[in-house]
Amino acid sequence: MTNTDSERCLEDLARRLEASGNFRVLRRLKLSECIEPSDGVQTRTGMFLDVESTGLDIRASEIIELAIIPFEYDVDGRIVSVGQPLHQLNEPANPIPSEIAAITGLTDQLLAGHRLDIPALEAFVERANILFAHNAAFDRPIVERISPIFSVKPWACTMCDVPWKEEGVEGRRLSELLSGFKYFFEAHRAVDDCEAGIALLTMSLPKSGERVLSRVLKSARQPTWRVFADAAPFEAKDLLKVRGYKWNADRALGPRAWWIEVPSDLIDAEVDFLQSDIFRSPVQLPMFEITAFQRYSMRLS
Repeated sequence: MTNTDSERCLEDLARRLEASGNFRVLRRLKLSECIEPSDGVQTRTGMFLDVESTGLDIRASEIIELAIIPFEYDVDGRIVSVGQPLHQLNEPANPIPSEIAAITGLTDQLLAGHRLDIPALEAFVERANILFAHNAAFDRPIVERISPIFSVKPWACTMCDVPWKEEGVEGRRLSELLSGFKYFFEAHRAVDDCEAGIALLTMSLPKSGERVLSRVLKSARQPTWRVFADAAPFEAKDLLKVRGYKWNADRALGPRAWWIEVPSDLIDAEVDFLQSDIFRSPVQLPMFEITAFQRYSMRLS
């Protein structure tokens, strides 16, 4: 039996298992099978980035692995080609925590002597029209620490720029999302995660039918406003948290106050809520417009 015959048999078995209603079959992700042929229209260059680091503290953690994979997409949100990845390792100043080594498979011995090549990174990223990450609020601040090139590019996020719950999807981890589309992959290495992220962009959302890439780009293009409940009464903190406000302790991002990010068409409603339920009087509140050039960054400009 040839490999092709074997694959056909396995695929037939998978279909029969799924048709029984008692099994759910996951297929190994093959990025090449997700790419659509180009019809010759003009394309733009996106790049998917993933970082493995020594921890979750975006201010103190060090990069131990970084991958960026370029891809071309058209105006319809179709990914028509994927380029070769840029992949770099980096030896941190301190030994890798055991839990990080267990998750990633990266060890002190493997990383010894490796350093990030910043000029090569900058030359590579320079040609990107937009950068993507899964949880850009983590990846963007970390890479902004190593080069200003990451601060001047617009960013989008496959985790936060899609209304997954509205589409009937509960989990937001990359592996969970792809599992919903009946795929699995080897997670927690940067190149693999980038390939999985690009594949996710090619999927069609279960309810709207919209391509994930189209939805992510739509969100990235829409400005939002960061509204600060500056000097809100202490006793209002629980009400603010329930509404989705977060505490800002970083002066670079605005006042030390509770804040929320809302679409432009909801600013008036948010100000009305703050004036009626929190301050109980008219107030002038600090607020800043946020675009894809600032979103997920640790700076406002």
